[in-house]
Amino acid sequence: QVQVVESGGGLVQAGGPLRLSCAASGRTFSYFAMGWFRQAPGKEREFVAGISWSGSKTDYADSVKGRFTISRDNAKNTVYLQMNTLKPEDTAVYYCAADVAVNPVAVPTSQRDYDFWGQGTQVTVSS
Repeated sequence: QVQVVESGGGLVQAGGPLRLSCAASGRTFSYFAMGWFRQAPGKEREFVAGISWSGSKTDYADSVKGRFTISRDNAKNTVYLQMNTLKPEDTAVYYCAADVAVNPVAVPTSQRDYDFWGQGTQVTVSS
């Protein structure tokens, strides 16, 4: 079994930064494509950012391009989401997910592609 645990959520003022971390354990982390999703109250969960297991490819939702950066440290079995210039509409529960990937450059963007999920961490951006 794979455990996925997010951390780093909290309350931040609009325009400020926040960094989320996600640790995965139980299998070889290097072969996981990793993704971040979020779900705001009353809305569907949506893709935010993803990174291939090689780390060579990333993908972002249009709403966060230029503000968010996903990265990974395979030595620490951890993926990060650096969020800058946060907006109130970024307020949501953020989920980390792992996909046991074969393709080293694949970046899944659909929830259906991910095999393991964390419990989520709340991010609240005040105006």
